[in-house]
Amino acid sequence: MRFLIFPLLFVATNILAQVGSITGIITNENDVPMSFVNVLISADRGTTTDDLGKFSLTNIPVGPYELSVTFLGYEDFTQQVTITENQSQDISISLSPDYETLEEIVVTGTMKAMNRLDSPVPVEVYTPAFFKKNPTTNMYEALQNINGVRPQLNCAVCNTGSIQINGLEGPYTMVLIDGMPIVSSLATVYGLSGIPNALIERMEIVKGPASSLYGSEAIGGLINLITKNAAKAPQFTADLMTTSWVEHNIDLGVKLSLNDKINILTGVNYFNYDNPIDNNDDNITDVTLQARVSVFQKWNIQRKDNRLFSIAGRYYYEDRWGGELQWSPEFRGGDQIYGESIYTERFELLGQYQLPTKNTMMLSFSLNTHQQNSVYGDVPYIGDQKIGFTQLTWNKNLSNHDLLIGSALRYTYYDDNTTATSRGTGDGMNDPNQIWLPGIFFQDEIKINEKQNLLLGLRYDYNNVHDNIVTPRIAYKWSPSPTDIFRLNAGTGFRVVNLFTEDHAALTGAREVVITEELKPEQSYNVNMNYTKKLYMENGGAMSFEFSTWYTHFTNVILPDYETNTNQIIYDNLNGSAVTKGISLNADMSLSNGISLNVGATFMDVSTEENNISERQILTERFTGTWSVSYKVPNGKWSFDYTGNIYGPMRLPLLSDLDPRPEESPWWSLQNIQATYKAKEDLQFYGGVKNLLNWTPWKNQDQPIIARSFDPFDREVSFIDSGEAITTPNNPYALTFDPSYVYAPNQGIRLFFGVRYTLR
Repeated sequence: MRFLIFPLLFVATNILAQVGSITGIITNENDVPMSFVNVLISADRGTTTDDLGKFSLTNIPVGPYELSVTFLGYEDFTQQVTITENQSQDISISLSPDYETLEEIVVTGTMKAMNRLDSPVPVEVYTPAFFKKNPTTNMYEALQNINGVRPQLNCAVCNTGSIQINGLEGPYTMVLIDGMPIVSSLATVYGLSGIPNALIERMEIVKGPASSLYGSEAIGGLINLITKNAAKAPQFTADLMTTSWVEHNIDLGVKLSLNDKINILTGVNYFNYDNPIDNNDDNITDVTLQARVSVFQKWNIQRKDNRLFSIAGRYYYEDRWGGELQWSPEFRGGDQIYGESIYTERFELLGQYQLPTKNTMMLSFSLNTHQQNSVYGDVPYIGDQKIGFTQLTWNKNLSNHDLLIGSALRYTYYDDNTTATSRGTGDGMNDPNQIWLPGIFFQDEIKINEKQNLLLGLRYDYNNVHDNIVTPRIAYKWSPSPTDIFRLNAGTGFRVVNLFTEDHAALTGAREVVITEELKPEQSYNVNMNYTKKLYMENGGAMSFEFSTWYTHFTNVILPDYETNTNQIIYDNLNGSAVTKGISLNADMSLSNGISLNVGATFMDVSTEENNISERQILTERFTGTWSVSYKVPNGKWSFDYTGNIYGPMRLPLLSDLDPRPEESPWWSLQNIQATYKAKEDLQFYGGVKNLLNWTPWKNQDQPIIARSFDPFDREVSFIDSGEAITTPNNPYALTFDPSYVYAPNQGIRLFFGVRYTLR
């Protein structure tokens, strides 16, 4: 036996000795050495360059390899190399700048897939990597780190909210999923809650009117949440997170391939928070308790010539409540213990089918139903909304013209138990709102030359209640160099209003809703300018600067009047106009040493003018800032993120001149820190602290945020015949119970911990 061992050892020794090595230096186009450049010869074999741009790979088994070199801001480099026994190859590589690095393909600005650099409409793109810097339990909360976008709470008890873009209230923001208006205004927050993070490919945001393409609701801006193509998704993903407030969130994603043409992606999200906390001692829950489940499934069917065919559906259910700590479900709808309880059930279906034609023709459709069973104290609100949408677009290139022609039809059904849909005959029968909104639109993108593009657009809609609506649009892009882009956009927008589907403050049970006239559609006229600058540094890394300024003028504005009568919310068309204007700055920087920085600031003025009197809009800041600072340790195992935002003072909705609560909010900031450990390529652990400053609205304030939280049914409030509260010994400020005085989350500092696993 020993005679066999020695020959085997001799052969093994010779085999192990058959190795070689590769050394080299990597420079940029100016022959400056580049550090931290990635050099790979296989998926698990590689290195990075040092401070002098040098790299070395040793003990490589003999054979052919593909040497791959990658670095942010530069074109990928590949070269075939052959390793020979005991030989060292020395290679010099010069990388060329890639001016399209990080410029994703976008579809939202023009309803066509195109490079972000080429789009005449400025589109902001955010990937899952951005949102992982401050992990949240839903996409609604994640928006707090995007400059110029703010999640706005509308109720201090039930925590319903909306999304503001450049200071405009939530109903002015349109939310899309895969380009479809699947999320109605009744459900903006619900639509962004419960979408599993594993399914999200990216989020695209357009600030400013987009009604010429997307119709009603896209008057202030739009958010398009794009889900992954099932064929390209990982086999399995899991993201589990918990916090010291005992909040639990589970995200799961599974891909199933039925055959080589049909792929199915299924995502499940579950969130639970069942731990009543009252740190401000007002006997009202600081944060709404919630239990929600969301199931999303997307089918991608591969077709001839790579034509698109996808269909997706989602089911969503949520049970949330907030109120007095003594509340439990048996008190639901009663007048003994105050609670705001909301049961929400949604179903969504959406799909896209590319017709088998020579030119690109796309048929899109969506359907969603939203049922809400809620009580606000002893006031019930039972709402039922159904929206059907279909759209056909035709895209054709003619010389230097890129044409897009489309037709769309939207049907909206809405019914509830309020006066909004009552016949007014006293027989208890309802007359649900049914709105048909057919429209056609035309867009021509003209390539003037290699540096200039002009986009012209026009849309016509017919509303069966408000008749004809026309919205034109023009956009101009000039690129004097590959790293400089100027964009100028102008256009109009419109919005058909349904108050009860948009203003949850009307449903708090604390105020009566009064509509003084038949409301007309709101219209806007907007102009905005955008400048983008890219810089690529000699020692590696990239920088991006973006400057935007805008001016929007509104007519027929519908604003809630909280101040005329403390027991009412009065709605009518503004006898005047409203204006929003401002500037926005963004800067992104990625350095070769692993540090990346994102900073944004927005200065704005949102005001209304009526009877020659100008007034700031309620709950709108004049300044907002966001930032994120990240560092990746060179060994690739650890990364750290510090994120935050800061907001300037807002005018708050006081009940009367006697209201002792501050008329303006203070400056406030939410800041977070996170550490992530990559145990393996497919396994990550993360944890950190949210709200580092432990800031809440009631800090350093003598008066409670919720007026008369100890008397939510106004039993000890006296009213005159007109419905206004009056001063009494027990109510010296003539207040009523009012949870609408809210401008920020009421959740203090907390720890969080999570784990992510991906099977590719």
